[in-house]
Amino acid sequence: MSDGTLSQEEINALFASSETGGSSDAGAPAADAGGAGGGDGMLSSVEIDTMGEVANICMGTAATALFSLVNKKVDISTPVVSEAVWEEIANSYERPCVLIRIGYTKGIDGSNVLVLRENDVKVITDLMMGGDGTNVENQEIGEIQLSAISEAMNQMMGSAATSLSSMLNRMVDISPPTSNLVNMEDSGDGSQIDEFLKGEFVKIEFSLQIGDLVDSKLMQLYPVSLVKEMTDKITSNMQEDTASAVEDAAPAPETPPAPAPAAAPPPQAAAPQAAAPQPGAAPMMGAPMMPQQPVNVQPAQFQPLAGGYAVPYQPENIDLIMDVPLEVTVELGRTHKSIQDILDFAPGTIIELNKIAGEPIDVLVNGKYVAKGEVVVIEEAFGIRITEIMK
Repeated sequence: MSDGTLSQEEINALFASSETGGSSDAGAPAADAGGAGGGDGMLSSVEIDTMGEVANICMGTAATALFSLVNKKVDISTPVVSEAVWEEIANSYERPCVLIRIGYTKGIDGSNVLVLRENDVKVITDLMMGGDGTNVENQEIGEIQLSAISEAMNQMMGSAATSLSSMLNRMVDISPPTSNLVNMEDSGDGSQIDEFLKGEFVKIEFSLQIGDLVDSKLMQLYPVSLVKEMTDKITSNMQEDTASAVEDAAPAPETPPAPAPAAAPPPQAAAPQAAAPQPGAAPMMGAPMMPQQPVNVQPAQFQPLAGGYAVPYQPENIDLIMDVPLEVTVELGRTHKSIQDILDFAPGTIIELNKIAGEPIDVLVNGKYVAKGEVVVIEEAFGIRITEIMK
């Protein structure tokens, strides 16, 4: 700079200094925002999206289990995942509500809490006990209703645990749920319900619809550590499956071409031999005619059937086929999809069938339509109750 001008090195140094200062100033708020959203006990956007998909799949199977108990169309959908504290939950429920705690005994360590509105529990338990779900406002929730809703949640969350097992690639089991009617205003910090409710936890809010009787919200509360454990394991499984699929799709290494066989030596000239005459071939010009052997051809002879011949009667013995196994298929419904729709299938995709909720399902034996029935739940397995035999 002795002559008043800047060298190229000095210009580059000034630009580098300016860029360094600008990037550090702009990066400070981003770091603060990241620290506020990515510290201990907080979920990333990927974890929130993954947990939303997990909740959607699990509650889809839970809705099927609840349908079999109340015999009404059940829709549990639109999960919204967020972080919350107990004070926020208590302020959003003025009236008493029912809290159901479900603990995990196998596969994962932790628990979750379901929050149902008081009127929703009244409708569900009334339907389970044979009522029509109406005029329940003046009913009180007692031990019978709490026991009934615990059994409903046991079957619902048992089905959800089965779906969760397939995503985690491990067996997941739950303990019997415990239900309590809680006045949210007097619930303190929530620790008397479950210890994880004292701090920050994950709230998943669903839309709950039961026929035309219930149009409400259902909440599921998880500890943050349990959500992180599940999402990490599911993400890891997905990555392993993707890597395995890529390896399977990789082309096999090309094998080196086999060496060409050595050329055979040229055949030596052999003395010409007379070709043997082929059967049926015309004689060569100048060759002597060979005498043909005579062939005896006769028409076929069949014994005439007597018109009065009767097949002896054999009495039927159906006991001989009683042990033959037949395949019984229960068909929930059918639909038609284009190839594009099928290629877009993914976990969580919902396929609408040609039957409405509550309509009898078809029973087929060896592919033949024989009966109609309704779905029932036998302990933890699905079954079918025959309601009509087709003629």
